Amino acid sequence: MITDSHCHLDYENLYNHLDDVIKRAKTNLVSNLLTICTTLESFEKIKTIINKYNNIFGTFGIHPHETKKYQDVNKEFIIDNVNNNKKIIGIGETGLDYYYNHSDKKIQRKSFVEHINAAKELNIPIIVHTRNAEDDTFDILKESSDKNLNILIHCFTGSLEFAKKLLDINCYISVSGIITFNKSKELLKTVSYIPIENLLVETDSPYLSPSPLRGKPNEPSYIVHTINKLAEIKKISKEDVAKKTTANFNKLFKIQ
Repeated sequence: MITDSHCHLDYENLYNHLDDVIKRAKTNLVSNLLTICTTLESFEKIKTIINKYNNIFGTFGIHPHETKKYQDVNKEFIIDNVNNNKKIIGIGETGLDYYYNHSDKKIQRKSFVEHINAAKELNIPIIVHTRNAEDDTFDILKESSDKNLNILIHCFTGSLEFAKKLLDINCYISVSGIITFNKSKELLKTVSYIPIENLLVETDSPYLSPSPLRGKPNEPSYIVHTINKLAEIKKISKEDVAKKTTANFNKLFKIQ
């Protein structure tokens, strides 16, 4: 069985056809899905989704792009929302995005720390988005790191040096359909270095459709292409990749 550790089922082109999306995922042996929160409006849809489908879990978080709109979302606000639903199993996505800078860097960093502190108090994992912000992301995570902070770096596209530093603070790292892209040769070398015990897989749907489906809206069933590529990189069977990445997800998020 396969677990999609990061998708956005609240987005319109998935949400409006969710029964069919989930059926196709099941056909491709996708057993569990984690649908990721980016805004307060997103969270309302996520609560509806996880109440309807037993195999879908959710998170609470404000995406770094959106932080300027939600500057009142602090640790206490996050904890209150998570405590009201047992199927909200992670905090995020949060983090830093200096590529687009849709929100001021200072606001992003403050929001990131609030999310981290909430995750530590709740003792549930934090899902981290980082783009063009490796140094600041790592510095904040390292400064905050302790036994109550479990970290998942989502959609990893970073450098080998960054990956090594993340492994030093016991992070899990998730890879997406980007590893199937022809331009991802350096990323493949980095992924080959990361132990399978630290890896998860995701679609980030409806974004980042893997080859050979680029140009189409992504969905959880397409994760099989990422599984197949990771099996090639790791030189193990695709069944072992599915088994090990799902076991890692279950361990990280305490899924029985």
